[in-house]
Order: sequence, then C-alpha cells, then structure tokens
Amino acid sequence: GRPGHKQAVEGRVDFGDWDVPKSFTRSKTHLDQGLVELAARCPPELKLKEGGKYPLKAMARGILPDSVIDRPKGYFPMPALKYVRGDFLEFMRDILDSQVARERGIFRREYIDMLMAAPEMHHTRIQGSKLWHIAVFEYWLQRQEISR
Repeated sequence: GRPGHKQAVEGRVDFGDWDVPKSFTRSKTHLDQGLVELAARCPPELKLKEGGKYPLKAMARGILPDSVIDRPKGYFPMPALKYVRGDFLEFMRDILDSQVARERGIFRREYIDMLMAAPEMHHTRIQGSKLWHIAVFEYWLQRQEISR
C-alpha cells in the first residue's frame, strides 16, 4: 500500500556551496508512488548503462524513433538574471530572510548574507546571479510546501 500523507524523498543534490540536506519531507507529492519505488529498486549499473537512462531508453525503443532516443543531450539552462536590483532584489531578500527559509536551514546563512551584501558580484559559471538561483529554489520549496 501507499505510505501516509507525508512522503520522504531521499537523495543528495550537488548545489556547490549550498548545504542541501539528504531528505525533504513533502506534504503532497506529484510523483506516482509505484514508479518511484520501481526506480529506487533499479540497480545503479542498469540506470547508468550505455551513458545513462538505459531503462527509459530501452522501454522507448520501438515506440519512438532511435534518432530521438539517441540524440545528443540538449542544453536547456534555467534562464538566469545576471543583475538583480530594486523590487526584485527585495523580493528575493524576503524569500531568503523568511522564517520558513531560516528554519529549513538548507543554505548556510553566512553564504546567503555574503551574496545579499553584493548580489551583482557573485555569478555562476554561465554568468547568472547566484542569489537568483538560490532564491528561485527556495521560492519553489515554499510554493510546494516542502519542509525539512
């Protein structure tokens, strides 16, 4: 059967200087529980076979053209702001200074404070604002009602 109302999602995400915990508890989930359980049981060597996503690619063969399945990975970056100012900067400050963000404790406070002190000085390798990326992630967590 399905577990109770709250779902635990385990994993490790590399967000560079961000301290992301190993689990989040979601009050609601948008994933099919059976599919998640199947994916969790799939051995890593099978998931990573032939450059990755082997089970999905194997299931798609005969349904989708091989040219679609085997095409090179596309680059679809999240649009990033390079400079954050004015009302938008204040909006990001409100998100990251909120009680829920502080209680969640995903991001090291001193790192957030450093970014907020000079938001236009800290960019990703593709020249997006690091503060913007963190704020968008935290905003998404808040909108999804995800807590620690």
